[in-house]
Amino acid sequence: MMKLRNLKMFCLATFALLYANTTFAQDSQTKNYDQGFRLGFGVNGGVPTDGDYDWALGGDVRLQYDLTKKTSLTLTTGFTNLFVSEENAKDLGFIPAKAGFKAFIWEDQFYLLGEVGAGFAVTNGYNDTTFLWSPGIGYANKYIDVSVRYEDYNKFKTNQVALRLAYGFNL
Repeated sequence: MMKLRNLKMFCLATFALLYANTTFAQDSQTKNYDQGFRLGFGVNGGVPTDGDYDWALGGDVRLQYDLTKKTSLTLTTGFTNLFVSEENAKDLGFIPAKAGFKAFIWEDQFYLLGEVGAGFAVTNGYNDTTFLWSPGIGYANKYIDVSVRYEDYNKFKTNQVALRLAYGFNL
């Protein structure tokens, strides 16, 4: 429990530091940046870090609004299924709804992303809604976005480390 609290505090501190750094470190290049929307479609594969589920697979849609060349706001939704190999156990499928902040930290391609939101269970008789939070790191260019994230599902009593491969474009 203490490790999870320390991880949460570390992620929050990193997010705050990056936000403060990008807020005050504007140069002439970002002042004239054309703000705009991007849309991305991703496939996610993950490994739950506990023993209840064996693997995860999902898809998502992410709307991104570029505040500056180095910072963006995100809204992400989709569907994720946590699979179980035991015969009598049920898989868990849910719809995540997350809002986040993305900060490009190196060469305008490598970024850190923090998202928070809710996961709505929709399969196999599950009725819970959980708080979820998700820090991640990634690489993005004009069309491709590859990231790794940790995602914690409080009421589902599990979490995962996931890889996201996505295609995105300007709107």
